[in-house]
Amino acid sequence: MAAATRVMIIGGDGYCGWATALHLSARGYAVCIVDNLVRRNYDMQLGLDTLTPIASAHDRVRKWGEVSGKHIDLQIGDICDWEFLSQAFTDTSSHGFPFKPDAVVHFGEQRSAPYSMIDRQHAVYTQSNNVLGTINVLYAIKELNPDCHLVKLGTMGEYGTPNIDIEEGYITITHNGRTDTLPYPKQAGSFYHLSKVHDSHNMHFAARAWKLAITDLNQGVVYGVRTEETMADKALINRYDYDAIFGTALNRFVVQAAVGHPLTVYGKGGQTRGFLDIRDTVRCIQIAIDNPASKGEMRVFNQFTEMWSVNDLARIVTTEGSKLGLNVETINIPNPRVEAEEHYYNAKNTKLQDLGLVPHLLGEAIVDSLLEFAIEYKDRVRPELIKPAVDWRKSPVTVATGSAAVAKQ
Repeated sequence: MAAATRVMIIGGDGYCGWATALHLSARGYAVCIVDNLVRRNYDMQLGLDTLTPIASAHDRVRKWGEVSGKHIDLQIGDICDWEFLSQAFTDTSSHGFPFKPDAVVHFGEQRSAPYSMIDRQHAVYTQSNNVLGTINVLYAIKELNPDCHLVKLGTMGEYGTPNIDIEEGYITITHNGRTDTLPYPKQAGSFYHLSKVHDSHNMHFAARAWKLAITDLNQGVVYGVRTEETMADKALINRYDYDAIFGTALNRFVVQAAVGHPLTVYGKGGQTRGFLDIRDTVRCIQIAIDNPASKGEMRVFNQFTEMWSVNDLARIVTTEGSKLGLNVETINIPNPRVEAEEHYYNAKNTKLQDLGLVPHLLGEAIVDSLLEFAIEYKDRVRPELIKPAVDWRKSPVTVATGSAAVAKQ
């Protein structure tokens, strides 16, 4: 029997990372989670909490072993610490051999645009944490395991909202009679999104200079909390963020509907983005691992399944909420972000489907399951966390941690 594919999941205690770790472990991959648990610390700093009560990293890994009979290694540390990261690559694992991953899945970054705009301190932290951590990962692969395939989570937000179609990572341009294929232009909308742009440029360079194999997954907005594995036991449940710092639009709308809070549409609501179910996120990661990039290649997949405007999402939640007896209202509030509120948006997303992704589309059953889930935990909702308190235009140089989570009345 062939040895299991060894996958290191950086940020494996987070929203996408935890679901991915269990998905891969259940399918026979040897999984090692590397995480400094800082996502939990963000909540403590800001006074936030996940809607769902999640177990500690150690307890949920232990429970997965009991439920599945499969073991996940857990390494607690910061990838910005080179000594820790290099040791995680080379130390003997609980399986009895140096882990030396065949693939590294890199989720381990500060992933919130509002968090990055709280103040100067949070902007600097976001960029230093994200960019320097990724550079360390590139060096770890180069020096310690050059045949390892890096699967890095990017974001569709790198592209912005250009008035032309968004290609998958690259665009062919003819200028003054000469033609070349170049990285697609980036128009990031926050210091968080800019950190992802810097990552993409650094990875593109590393692939060329060091012949690394890299897949950059420009992911859309993820919704949902249920995967087969995370629902196998209460102690395995994933986090569900609904606040204005970490809560994505659809997850936030569903919670608002469940507790009778008006859906808060930022500005005109024409902002259009790519979306995907968390079940498709984990499948996309598996597809990327099973079909690795070539050495010296940085390929880019746009990882989303459907495009919706914020107004579209509000209409869907209103319609489906009414079927559960909920009286859902929508209000428009001033947009705290600097972004186009009405714009052209047409992004390509064929590469993952060509490799076998069969999408879960945002249908009635999916929204119903989200709503019913939010209703189950609605007593944990703190409505004061829903209204945005971070304004892109007012990001100060003074520390604003204490006022970032709850908007002034």
